[in-house]
Amino acid sequence: MSMCGIAGLFLKNRDLEPELGALTAGMLSVLTDRGPDSAGFAIYGAGTPGSMKMTLRAPVGFDFAALGHALQVGVTLRDDHAVALVPVAREVDVRAKLAASYPDVAIVAAGARMELFKGVGLPELVSKRFGLEGMSGSHAIAHTRMATESAVTTQGAHPFSTGPDQCLVHNGSLSNHNDIRRVLMRERMVFETQNDTEVAAGFLSWKLREGAKLDEALTAALDTLDGFYTFVVGTESGFGVLRDPVACKPAVMAETDDYVAFGSEYRALVDLPGISKAKLFEPEPAKVYFWERAA
Repeated sequence: MSMCGIAGLFLKNRDLEPELGALTAGMLSVLTDRGPDSAGFAIYGAGTPGSMKMTLRAPVGFDFAALGHALQVGVTLRDDHAVALVPVAREVDVRAKLAASYPDVAIVAAGARMELFKGVGLPELVSKRFGLEGMSGSHAIAHTRMATESAVTTQGAHPFSTGPDQCLVHNGSLSNHNDIRRVLMRERMVFETQNDTEVAAGFLSWKLREGAKLDEALTAALDTLDGFYTFVVGTESGFGVLRDPVACKPAVMAETDDYVAFGSEYRALVDLPGISKAKLFEPEPAKVYFWERAA
């Protein structure tokens, strides 16, 4: 049985940035049969000096324009999500006001460049709801979910974000996530679901918070997280891939001078530009793959 699909694209060539959303949407749609329950994606676009992006989610029909007016921040509406542009100096204040006065509004993610959207339904429909095809940026990570251990909900869809400009998608199952969750909660990490993927994201965010680089955090995950998994991870400037030591979950990668791409199956990559000349490889078990782009 297929279980979940992952697509990721990290652009080396800045001239391709206007095409990032369209390319990612195509990759995601191809993987529909691996995860028809829900889908989501994180995209790293342009930032605004002195401000941060806060992706919010609320019930259908919520008045995000009124929220923006009340909080005195700019808001871009995308279906039942919205991206608020918040001055960095006001982040704590805005978070406090949301918690106190807007209990139906969830903070999905936050960061200088990352926007994160997810929802229940077929991947192609989720992409269209949020306008993925028209988005631009340097890298994106997307996921199609087939729920096996938890309910089909927007909250349970991937990616998960547990730190600034950080996100993770996952194909597999962790066996010790409850133990790791308890350890991380003692380290002041906060979790919104019982999903094992959120624990993996939280572990990496904790390591990054403690000063590790992304490749170092992924290496630490090999010694801590038990189970079968393929992770694809994004940070503000980086893109990482890790498979467990057994590596039973499918994965294929392609690299050219213009990009690095990841797909749960090769068919997710076939429409990428220059794919016929790409270096194709299967990421090795228990090996960290990491790319980073200078600002």
